[in-house]
Parts: sequence; structure tokens; C-alpha cells
Amino acid sequence: MAENIGIARPYADAVFQLAREAGQLVGWSDALHAAAVAVVEPDMVRLIDSPRTDTAQVVKLVADVAGQAASEPVDSAQLHNLLRLLAENDRLLALPEIAVLYDKLKTDVENSIDVVLTAATEVDAAQQAKISEALKKRFGRDINLKFKLDEKLIGGARLQADDLVIDGSIRTGLDKMSSALTN
Repeated sequence: MAENIGIARPYADAVFQLAREAGQLVGWSDALHAAAVAVVEPDMVRLIDSPRTDTAQVVKLVADVAGQAASEPVDSAQLHNLLRLLAENDRLLALPEIAVLYDKLKTDVENSIDVVLTAATEVDAAQQAKISEALKKRFGRDINLKFKLDEKLIGGARLQADDLVIDGSIRTGLDKMSSALTN
């Protein structure tokens, strides 16, 4: 993954500039994430890695999936060209990192930050709004809160914003206690 970050950065930068000029930041984000999900599917990985695969067909398939996933239209020729370029340079599997780096550029420009709230139980809309407001005060940026349910946490919650992780889950507490007792 670390090597893909270096590979992905120039592509993410180029797509970001293109999307920004076209006013299609959200559409390109959606398209990149859909393409990233498509190319990491095990069957697709085998197809991409096979020397007998028609690259043009793979590019068309991924472009179709990505284009349909975009919540706002993106230039299909530009999307197809990006995917063709990635395929020709054996970089299709770097799409997940490209999408992440692109979103980082997007949130910086929008003065927002993506935060993932993971909890062991459902967190209602009112609680999510309170958490968003508190985080907005802390970061001084708009908050794009995404909720994930993970019953393995047992209880509590975990917040992740970029590199910052605030982990108040019972699972982490038990793991720390177990580690302290065995050392």
C-alpha cells in the first residue's frame, strides 16, 4: 500500500485539477471510489493480472461502473482516458489509493474533513449531529460524518479523522488490559 501511495499521488493530483476546473469534485470522487471497489474484487484482480485479458474491455467495464456510480455527471471520455492510462501503466490496482488521496485534496479545498464514527450499537441522527458539532468546534472545519456499525467493539465507539483516532471502545480497553496483564 505504501508503494501505491507514491504511485497514486500524481494521478490523484491530475484528476483533482481536472475535476476542480470542471466543477465536478463530487462526481469524480464517486467515480473513483466505485472504480476502486470494482478493481479490488478478486475476480477483477485475476482478470487484470491475466496476460490474456483484453485491457480495453476491462477499462470499458470499470468506466461503465464508475460512471454510473457518480452522483453528478463526469466527463466519460476523461474517465475512460484515465482508466486506459492506468491500465497501460499497470496501475489499475492503485485506484483505492488514488481515490483516498483525491478525497484528501477535495476536503482540503472544501475546508471539511471526513470522519468515520464506528460504534457497537446504532447512533441516532441527533447523537451524530451533536458529535459533528463538537468535532466542528475542535477541527474548525465542516465535518462529513460517516457511521459504521461494528458489534465486535462490544460497546463504546471509535472516531477516525485522517490520522487522528479517538478510541473509546470496550474492545480496545480489554485488549490493553490483556496486554498489561501478560507483560
